[in-house]
Amino acid sequence: MSQKELKEAFVSNLNGTSLEEVVVGSFLTPLCILNRGLILILYHQAKGNLPLPFPRISHLLLDYSVLVLPLVLSCTILSDHLLQVVLSFAFVLLCVLCHIYSSNRQTSLSNFFNRTVHFKQVPFVTIFRVMVNVQTAISILAVDFRVFPRRYAKTETYGTGVMDFGVGAFIFANGLVCPEARGKSVYGSKMKYICKHLLSVWPLVVLGVARLFFVKLRDYQEHVTEYGVHWNFFFTLAIVRVATKMLLVVVPAKHSWILALVISCVYQFALDITGLKAFIMHNNDREKDFLHANKEGIFSIAGYVAIYMAGVQIGCYIMQPRSLVRDWVKVVFNLLMGTFALFAALYMCQTFVEPVSRRLANLPFCLWSVALSLLFTSSIGLIDLIVLFSKTTSGCHFVPSSWNSYSGTQQKKDEADSLCFIQAVNRNQMLFFLVANLFTILTNCFVDTLGSSSLFSVCFLLLYMFVNCLVIHRCW
Repeated sequence: MSQKELKEAFVSNLNGTSLEEVVVGSFLTPLCILNRGLILILYHQAKGNLPLPFPRISHLLLDYSVLVLPLVLSCTILSDHLLQVVLSFAFVLLCVLCHIYSSNRQTSLSNFFNRTVHFKQVPFVTIFRVMVNVQTAISILAVDFRVFPRRYAKTETYGTGVMDFGVGAFIFANGLVCPEARGKSVYGSKMKYICKHLLSVWPLVVLGVARLFFVKLRDYQEHVTEYGVHWNFFFTLAIVRVATKMLLVVVPAKHSWILALVISCVYQFALDITGLKAFIMHNNDREKDFLHANKEGIFSIAGYVAIYMAGVQIGCYIMQPRSLVRDWVKVVFNLLMGTFALFAALYMCQTFVEPVSRRLANLPFCLWSVALSLLFTSSIGLIDLIVLFSKTTSGCHFVPSSWNSYSGTQQKKDEADSLCFIQAVNRNQMLFFLVANLFTILTNCFVDTLGSSSLFSVCFLLLYMFVNCLVIHRCW
């Protein structure tokens, strides 16, 4: 077999991992966020100030060490001990929290709930979007190394791989912060609004075409059953964005959950009743025409549109004006309740309909993507509130990318945010995604990923992510 065929076989015919392992893994990122906040609070308690005068590279190194490095290790050499890592990490952070609270009790829990918070963007939404991007960047290269568990890679037909969730979460994150979710109405002609967004997706189309030409010209490895012969994720993003804008012109964003439910259910009905599922699954007819060659990419758009519309609905709820801590506690609680309801619906679908399938983007896949995205978002929201409580208790108010309960410290908080890796990626999300894809392609062209040792693979992935982070940090 050629090197291309070996790499294609390496990422094909996989069945994913358990739902429980993906859930356990989703708790690691919130713990990393809490870890960074507590480190800065402990530094403040020891020194009396935050390290704002330090060089920018020092802040980057801190964020890289506590936010990125653990994620790389958890999906490589620590993947077989994930539960132990998460539980141990949580126990240590709980001890640190108790130390901070016992050493400096400046507020009670009841007073904390009645505090006012000030923010320009909802912190946990920003962190969710950024960390989905970061985990995607790690996975798209790590999957080509043997140190990355095969159960985490994208599944062939049915199953729940970690990378399968990344695709759905990326779409959900886009819907979560779209203009309609943030309360921006459609002004002027609806046709002009649609045409404007048709034109706005040209960068995605150009990137999709550029990737297609590169893959074909360089004879780059392809996993055909992922999107098809000519299709790729950039084309899916472009069409989902245009299709959802057209739908949101007709249906108000606050009712987008209806569209999400109708689209996903009708699509599932079509898969089961019309023979569409058999058509998509059949692999020996790709040379007939464009539709047969790219059926996974084309028909899965229905599922991704449903996920996007669910994200819009959640965004409409989260982005409502609120100022008190207790209001945000209620938001996080409601998101957790929604998570449990969706997981219950997922269990019913997997029992009576069919398993999760990223290839089909079926109803169970939509439910799974939205449920796990809600769990991820609400977990980060809960951690954000814990960090805020720790800040309030300790008198430290300048942890970047978190709530601010003191309006008089906004300027210093803005200064802290200007040094924050999360804010750097947030401002340059597409650039970060492109840089990661570029480095992934270059690595596969010049590095024997399949023949690399575990030590080399982990070191290379850590270097790759550090270069990605450094590029974005310098561009901001």
